[in-house]
Amino acid sequence: MTTDDAREPDDAREPAADDIADFDDDDVDEGGLGERERAVLGVERRSWPGPGAKERAVRESLGLSPTRYYQLLNALLDDPRALAHDPVTVNRLRRVRDEKRLKR
Repeated sequence: MTTDDAREPDDAREPAADDIADFDDDDVDEGGLGERERAVLGVERRSWPGPGAKERAVRESLGLSPTRYYQLLNALLDDPRALAHDPVTVNRLRRVRDEKRLKR
């Protein structure tokens, strides 16, 4: 058994805030968002055919659990850099979030 075999599978652990699957922190756009943040907004920009498709894409393309993905997304909605990068998506998601909060 090698040390690679003894490691926990990627799906079994939650990544830390700065644990980026295969994304490079040095790849920051002019607005200050990193590659992972832009990828999260890109997932939300798409439309999805049915339940489970988005969660599967999040696991496969971003290497994140859906729970961690939504934690990152929620933090991005309050980040002015995200608003500057993709105002249409961020404002739409803020409206949806606010409507859900009002219903509670």
